[in-house]
Amino acid sequence: MSETDTETGEKKKSLFQRMKEGLTRSTKSLSDGVTGIFTKRKLDAATLEELEELLISADLGLDAAAAVTEAVGKDRYDKEVSPEEIRVILAGEIAKVLKPVEQPLAIDTTKKPFVILMAGVNGAGKTTTIGKIGAKLKAEGKSVMLAAGDTFRAAAVEQLKIWGSRIGAPVCATKIGGDAAGLAYEALARAKDEGADVLMIDTAGRLQNKADLMAELEKVIRVMRKLDPEAPHAALLVLDATTGQNAVNQVEIFGKVAGITGLVVTKLDGTARGGILVAIARKFGLPVHMIGVGEGIDDLQDFSAEAYAKAITGAAA
Repeated sequence: MSETDTETGEKKKSLFQRMKEGLTRSTKSLSDGVTGIFTKRKLDAATLEELEELLISADLGLDAAAAVTEAVGKDRYDKEVSPEEIRVILAGEIAKVLKPVEQPLAIDTTKKPFVILMAGVNGAGKTTTIGKIGAKLKAEGKSVMLAAGDTFRAAAVEQLKIWGSRIGAPVCATKIGGDAAGLAYEALARAKDEGADVLMIDTAGRLQNKADLMAELEKVIRVMRKLDPEAPHAALLVLDATTGQNAVNQVEIFGKVAGITGLVVTKLDGTARGGILVAIARKFGLPVHMIGVGEGIDDLQDFSAEAYAKAITGAAA
């Protein structure tokens, strides 16, 4: 094995290790549940029902839980199976659901700047996610500009400015309470003038008055298109995994207005219900670009269906 292969192997292992550590709560919940159900018991109607309930409690959603349970029971009915076997089977079935949505964020270099609109409710970790993605893009040698479009929250603007200085990216901002669409337009014009590779635009996430928020988002997109008819080139929705089934509603709401092209799922380290990713993948089929399993920059990782499925079920890597 070459030195590069060894390095790649170590990097992959550490990523999986970090994911595994970040998903500890979900893993414990599912893995312990499987142990409880399948220790010295045959696979029959009762055990399958318990398994389905366990998967529903992990937020996989009714459809995914039923489909995965059915696949686990296939050809194994009335046989004694060990918890380890069940974990491996579960991981395989969950990976099958997730594989089609495993898709890294791709920047089309023919679009300059490549405009990324970031959407999500307040508290989902949107601003931090922008900073972390910006840091990754900078590390790849791309020039990045940030726009503080969450104009009503002074803290969000301040936080974005901190990230900007941290990663060496200019930040476009306006006065608090200023027009978000006007800011997006100015930021795009400036990004074009300065030849930035990527422009990332933060947006407001006040879901408590949906109509106003959605009208604002629509306006931001409409105004930007005066300068670039194809903008935004990506619309990413940041979802907080700890909100569970509520995340499903958010995908529906933002999808209608902002034409969401991909997802970033954060705070998976803070929940025992990491199965929400499976429910969302099955229902919407939207690309999952990255997942957050901790506070650090490296804890925002490209999504790997297989690694995630193994980590969440406690199946051996």
